[in-house]
Amino acid sequence: MSLDYQTFLAILAMAAATALTRVSGAFLLRFLTIGPQAREALDAIPPAVLMAVIAPTALATGWAETIACAVTALAALRLPLLACVVIGVLSVVALRAVGL
Repeated sequence: MSLDYQTFLAILAMAAATALTRVSGAFLLRFLTIGPQAREALDAIPPAVLMAVIAPTALATGWAETIACAVTALAALRLPLLACVVIGVLSVVALRAVGL
């Protein structure tokens, strides 16, 4: 397998942009005071992103995926994002194992 020089540079540039975005956000938040309404809005972002990612799967695939998406959506109401992802993956695996 060979890696093209331009492809390698593009991957490095995307990695740098991702890292800088994350670091700059954490750095800038040190200088801002966030009120309770803004905090609630920021806390709502991870479940919203999760739903945006899994909604196409729920609508375009089989029953196992659709049920797992519903289970994940319910979990997202109370649990952190990583826990919801784990629950969603395990739900798909279990539902596929039983033949749905």
